[in-house]
Formats: sequence, C-alpha cells, structure tokens
Amino acid sequence: MSIGKPLVTIFETYGSGASEVGPAVALALGVPWVSHFYSSEDLEAAEGRGPEDENFLSRLLATLGRSASATDLGVYPGQLDALDAEDAVRELRDQCRDGAVVLGRNGTMVLADEPLALHVKLDGPVDQRIARGAAEAGIDLTRARTRQVREDSARAAMSQRLFGWDPRQNDHFDLVINTGSVPPTMAVDLILAAYRLKTGAS
Repeated sequence: MSIGKPLVTIFETYGSGASEVGPAVALALGVPWVSHFYSSEDLEAAEGRGPEDENFLSRLLATLGRSASATDLGVYPGQLDALDAEDAVRELRDQCRDGAVVLGRNGTMVLADEPLALHVKLDGPVDQRIARGAAEAGIDLTRARTRQVREDSARAAMSQRLFGWDPRQNDHFDLVINTGSVPPTMAVDLILAAYRLKTGAS
C-alpha cells in the first residue's frame, strides 16, 4: 500500500549538511523529520566495544541488543542480518505512515516501492565535509576526519550487508546534490522542486 503522504529519503556522506537541509525540507512539506538510527557518537562508541577480533560492523550491529541472546538460541550471523533488516523495514514503514523526510536508515531501498517517494543523496568534497562536520559537532578537524573515514565506510557496509546495495553508487537516487558548491537553502529548494516534479504536487 502506498503511503500517499510527502516522502523524501536522504542519504548523506559524512558532513554533507543533511542535519540542516533535511529538517527544513520536512518543515516545508509538513511531515516529520526522521534522523539516522546510529548517530556519529554511536558509531564512535561502537568502535571500542566488543572483542578485539570482531570487526567493527559486527560490533555495531550488536548494539541492536540481539546478538548475545541470538547466539544462545543458535541463530547464525546470516539469519541475524535478515532479522535486523526485517526490523529496520518494519520500524521505518511505521514511522513513515504519515509521510516523512528520512535520513539514512536505508530508506532509499526500504521505500523504493513507493512511487511518490523522492530519493536524494547529499555529497561533497571530503575536506569541505570534514570542516562542516567539525563545526556542526563542535569537535576538532582531526576527530572529524576520523569520523568521516569511519562513517562513510560503516554506513556503506551496513547497507551492503543488510540490504545488498551500495549508497556510494548513484543508481538508486533521483537527485544528487553537491553541498560543497550548493548552499543549504538552495539544496532545500532543489529537493522541493524535484519532489514537486516527481509527484505532480503543487
């Protein structure tokens, strides 16, 4: 069943300005803003958790709280990934029942069957993204650079592992915006215009 309300998904590489652009688009469309499931702080904290021989992505997915109990029940990693994906789909669709602007959460794939959904990617030059990320979080450039490397890798790896797509490729997006050269207010206007064009909304 189609959601039938304004629906925009946004994928951003680290520091591409979604925290400013996304809420403004949501406000203009009159729908909720749904941010990342994992924040930068969550990803940072996950790097220090779990056994040293366990890879970062496995430690991160374990924060869903299912890995330990699932291991006791004999659930294998592949089954665990399927359960994670099912939960993500169910939760996101529930959050979008009245429309939404969604950041991350693999919304581009989860909501790919929604004919009136607009799928957007925000990207830009790495140095500019690092500078923006540092300013937004109030951290120094060294820490922001570490976050950029970690997040760009981890978010793509999660998408590939749970949903079989690579957000670093542009195949699944309706609109890709370089926020290194397009300021936030213009990015908002571009997204709203693209939404109107795709859906025929006035």
